[in-house]
Amino acid sequence: MLTKTTRLTLVDQVILQIEALIESGQWPVGKKIPAEPELVVELNVSRNTLREGVKALCHAGVLTTKQGDGTYVSSSSTLGAAIQRRIQKSSLLDTLEVRNALEQEAARLSAERRTEQDLEKLRFYQLECNSFAASLDIEKYAAADMKLHQTIVESTGNPMLIELYAHITEAIQESIMIYLRKKFSAVLPQNAHHPLVDAIVAQDAAAAARIVQQFMEQIKRDIEMEEI
Repeated sequence: MLTKTTRLTLVDQVILQIEALIESGQWPVGKKIPAEPELVVELNVSRNTLREGVKALCHAGVLTTKQGDGTYVSSSSTLGAAIQRRIQKSSLLDTLEVRNALEQEAARLSAERRTEQDLEKLRFYQLECNSFAASLDIEKYAAADMKLHQTIVESTGNPMLIELYAHITEAIQESIMIYLRKKFSAVLPQNAHHPLVDAIVAQDAAAAARIVQQFMEQIKRDIEMEEI
């Protein structure tokens, strides 16, 4: 049975316009949005309508109002805000299992779709990881490790996968830091990414996914044994 279509309310329109400004990058995360009088004119709505829209986005976690200061962008989308709230309630193992699922598929797709430009970036971050491992710089190693995996995800060309992964990168990098500090306090792993990068270079999708799975299973065993 068909349902009657409904028109968007003015508040809904305000919400959509603000979300569009955020998602387009015109209002990046951390930016203070224009003052209320300016927005009333720019969006051509009443003060009350604007306040209702802003209030709804604050409730969704997209905006944050600081008393006496103004309103700031706190997330790039309602999806991102929802994911961040869920992550805060998740354990290290929960994060690892989600990472495993996303990165296995990303590795498989990357092997099939990567470009020469993608491979250049992978090799660059691979070398960075090795360099920071040699100097025992855990923070820089974790950052380079994260960039390498982000490159793999981006090389899939799948917008939804890329967006989902982007929303959990902060949690993933934090989990990497915790794991490295516990497991490799005196030495960092050298050449840890060579098998995965080699599989992607060779366009061996099955091997790339298998390498990620084996790596994640090892981390999971370490976490369970050491109670990291």
